[in-house]
Amino acid sequence: MAQIFKPSADTWLRLTVLAVFVAVLGGGLLGSGFARSAYLTRVGWPVEQPVPFSHAHHAGELGIDCRYCHADVERGRYAGLPASHVCMTCHSQLWTGAPMLAPERASFAEDKPLAWKRVSALPGYVYFDHHIHIARGIACVECHGRIDTMPLTWRAHPFQMRFCIDCHRNPAPHLRPPDQVTRMDWSGWDKVPAHRTYGQQAMKRFHIDPVRLTDCDVCHR
Repeated sequence: MAQIFKPSADTWLRLTVLAVFVAVLGGGLLGSGFARSAYLTRVGWPVEQPVPFSHAHHAGELGIDCRYCHADVERGRYAGLPASHVCMTCHSQLWTGAPMLAPERASFAEDKPLAWKRVSALPGYVYFDHHIHIARGIACVECHGRIDTMPLTWRAHPFQMRFCIDCHRNPAPHLRPPDQVTRMDWSGWDKVPAHRTYGQQAMKRFHIDPVRLTDCDVCHR
């Protein structure tokens, strides 16, 4: 009886199956790594702005409260970006001739807002309300990181679904007194007895239900 296939045919079949398996596995790992990479999440990448604003100087060294510039954070969905007259409140007296502030001075003189670039923008299909988070005691540092140490602003966390879900599933460790939300340094917070139980007490007071918080329609409306 004539042999239809050569003895090596089985070997080639095995090698082909192995190659396909390795390619699929490698593609999956590559895609997963890319999805978590800083290139995609933009974590740690300073964003070029019309004026090189330093949070490290203004919020860190000078201690200016976040709400001075982001005035809408306690009353609306968006934190808001500072109008030129807010900046010129100080810079009409300080660093009045600094070249780097020329766009700010022109913006104020022409009554034309600067085109600040959002660093922590979310996709359009995600509903997020700054007001409710601030009112419940989610500190700025939880999402924006140590903004007071950033000479130029970058994204501190990957604003992916997992980041939000992890907090919604267990909110208590992230809750702070609402009047302390702009505080950046929380070292030692968990060592104070009254603070250790604050999160659970706040959840009861505000009727925060993790089951409800993980419903799809909370963020996707």
